Amino acid sequence: MAEASRSPAWYDAQYNNRARIPEHPAILAHWAEASARAYERPGWVLDVAYGGGAGEQLDLLPAGRAGAPVLVYIHGGYWRALGKRDQSFVAPPFADAGALVVLLDYALCPAVSIEHIVLQTVRALAWVHANAAAHGGDPARIVVAGHSAGGHLATMLLACDWPAVAPGLPPDLVKGALSISGLYELEPLRHAPFLAADIGLSAASALRLSPAAMPVPERGELAVVVGGEESEEFLRQAELIAQAWAPRIMDTERVQGCNHMDVLHELADPGSRTHRLGLALLRLPES
Repeated sequence: MAEASRSPAWYDAQYNNRARIPEHPAILAHWAEASARAYERPGWVLDVAYGGGAGEQLDLLPAGRAGAPVLVYIHGGYWRALGKRDQSFVAPPFADAGALVVLLDYALCPAVSIEHIVLQTVRALAWVHANAAAHGGDPARIVVAGHSAGGHLATMLLACDWPAVAPGLPPDLVKGALSISGLYELEPLRHAPFLAADIGLSAASALRLSPAAMPVPERGELAVVVGGEESEEFLRQAELIAQAWAPRIMDTERVQGCNHMDVLHELADPGSRTHRLGLALLRLPES
């Protein structure tokens, strides 16, 4: 159905996940507690600047060995909320599996645009490529993952033209992406009153920043995960990118019984298929 035929209330009902999930305060509390425990682990390298702008910092959790594949995780929050330390509980299981884990921060809307955030993440990945080896990582084995808005950003990074960013960067700087409950068509968000004013998209910028509208990347793999209890629109978004980028799709998963927020717990669960998708992209053996 055309965008104009939907009501603002319909868009809010589809995309306002905190309103859709009554238990969201308990989930956020779990994230905070689990993330605080994650930072009790020794070995973290904290608040490293990858640029000079607002929010341009990252945290690293080394695997404790040289030549480790690198997992760069990008938090969600509709580009306007949360930070790298709010979802850091995803890091220890991948460090235990043998990866160098990097958590990104970025500036938030409405102070900056989504396009600005995308460019920040590009700078961050260029920094990771240049500096991973100093922290035990292999710059030739970089994978990105993200949840919700972070899934959008991870998908955008897979499509990036890296040699155009800086001479000498390899075209396949990002070998793969794992997007959990991501957003791939941004036009609907312009019509959701709870969000539209903060993210400030125009019709043109929404199209320009929509991975599903881009040419299929020439290289790399994308794994797409969505919760089975998510809204019809989030389920449609996952199907849309799986169809649009079919040649690059490694796998898709609909996690039954999970909503938009608790589906992220799957990434940190070594027994889950979502976690195993991350290991597969990193070319690490299952535990």
